[in-house]
Amino acid sequence: MYTVVEATWAVTGTTVPFTLHTAHSPLAQLILAGLAVAAGVACRATVRPLGRPARTAVRGVLFLTTPVFATGSTALPAYFVTLAAGSGLESATGLAHVLLSTALTAVLVLVALSYRRRLAGVCPRCGRKHAGGHDAPLVRPGATTASRRTRRLAYLLMCGMLPWAGAKTIWTLGGDALGITAAKWKESNSGGSEVAQGLAGAGVDFTVLAAGLGFFLLTGLMYPWGQVFPRWTLFLSGRRVPRLLPLIPAWLTALGLSVYGVFLVIYAPLAALGVIPPPRLDTDLGATLSGTLWLAAFGGTAFGGLGFALLVAARSYSARTRPVCATATTPEPSLGVAPAAVRGG
Repeated sequence: MYTVVEATWAVTGTTVPFTLHTAHSPLAQLILAGLAVAAGVACRATVRPLGRPARTAVRGVLFLTTPVFATGSTALPAYFVTLAAGSGLESATGLAHVLLSTALTAVLVLVALSYRRRLAGVCPRCGRKHAGGHDAPLVRPGATTASRRTRRLAYLLMCGMLPWAGAKTIWTLGGDALGITAAKWKESNSGGSEVAQGLAGAGVDFTVLAAGLGFFLLTGLMYPWGQVFPRWTLFLSGRRVPRLLPLIPAWLTALGLSVYGVFLVIYAPLAALGVIPPPRLDTDLGATLSGTLWLAAFGGTAFGGLGFALLVAARSYSARTRPVCATATTPEPSLGVAPAAVRGG
């Protein structure tokens, strides 16, 4: 599907946004379509008996193509925030490209993980060594809390949001920050949705609220209430949380935020030193170059901090909640996680 869509866009000259002011070229789209074909062939080959050269080639293709398609999915959080704020859809083809890239990335990651386990001689489904087939009932671990080390690291990374959230809150409350006045800030956002304007009137920036939802997801990944529905969920109370319910949004959000955050953190100082061209100033805001670069740096620490915090918490959640085949007897040594108490599920 990815190949067909990208090739069709390239042949018909359809505009597919790459950044805010640039679009994918037809050649780039054809290259992406070709890489998707190569990735599909490699995925198909993972279930066949292969010699050493072929196994190396399959691993190489998966290793090289997965980051390419992952890069195409980094704009997913931005589209989500824009749609949730009621600001409309900027580009239907851009959203379709991001969704296709996200789906393809998820498939490649799952195939690579299964293939790695198969080559290591463990069960490709649960990742542990056991006798028999891979159709035994699954045993699910009980609810646990993430390790203290994981919690500390996640909270430390979340501190990167404070400068950015502080600047946004100052503007919504009527103050001035980074050379931008509250009046200019509100004027530039006057064309937003009624939801965003209503929140701004209450002193809450919509993007800060979205970050708060990310923090809610983060805590759910680290504490037992993210594995078993708590009392305040009413009729769901006591039921097991589907494992992929928090993991899918965590992985998808974390990938885009972490990549974008790292880009901003690197871009801001390089632009300040004149190594790369500076950003285009927003004349409507009356922003200065220094204020714009500081805002970019604050955004980088905020997005990157939340993204990497979600990655840390999601990795812990994935390891703590992974079901195992009932016939499994030897835990996977590479995880370094002690077996938790298990119960049937």
